[in-house]
Amino acid sequence: MITVCRTRTLQALRADLATAEEATAAARSEAAGHRQEAGTAIATAVRAETVAEELRARLATAAAEAARAAGELEALRAQVFLDTEDRAALRMLLRTARRSAAPRHVFALLRRGELHSVHATWEEAHAAAEAEGASPTGWAPHPPGELRPASEVEWRVQPVPLGGAR
Repeated sequence: MITVCRTRTLQALRADLATAEEATAAARSEAAGHRQEAGTAIATAVRAETVAEELRARLATAAAEAARAAGELEALRAQVFLDTEDRAALRMLLRTARRSAAPRHVFALLRRGELHSVHATWEEAHAAAEAEGASPTGWAPHPPGELRPASEVEWRVQPVPLGGAR
């Protein structure tokens, strides 16, 4: 079967066909550009997601290190506080030991009222007197207010305060 068509219609159809082909070529070219942009966008998104995951991992590590450092800092602050308290307590003990270790007086051993020797303790003075012939059982405290003159007593131990004693 043969279809009869007018020349004008045929030329119009051919012109429409050419326009449609040009539009199709432009659309294909535009689609190819969009496909390329989409590929680039996908690759960029994948890279961005990879970087974001790496940053999340680094952030988690940094947060863990910060928490550990904060814990260490707290422990060190507590230790410094204890060390400060310990130093203060040791200073106080040292002062107390220095005060108590410093002799407040010495003991003079007198023989018939004259100085025989000076000793750090009462016991040392007694031992020195006994070494010189004093009786070990002859020592007796004197009643308060009844101190006999030193010249009338064979041996006497008398405490003598030191000048720097408090």
